[in-house]
Amino acid sequence: MPELCRFLGIIIQMYFNDHMPPHFHAIYNDLEGVFELSTLEMLEGNLPARVRGLVVEWASLHRQDLMDNWNSLTQTGEYKKIAPLV
Repeated sequence: MPELCRFLGIIIQMYFNDHMPPHFHAIYNDLEGVFELSTLEMLEGNLPARVRGLVVEWASLHRQDLMDNWNSLTQTGEYKKIAPLV
């Protein structure tokens, strides 16, 4: 699974040819959350509230980059790294 970004101990990944709706995975230690791109709602997972907030803040800044990566990964398997939250 490609790693799109890493910041503050959080890893953001997407699977190749993953199921709908468009989403990404946020991994923090041994915890994981799955976030829908259109709403940034956590669809599943058990991330702490602070981590979930950081992920949503980051994703709101990079929503178009995430959607571009989703489309590219599903069509060509290629992706681009995204800048971390600073």
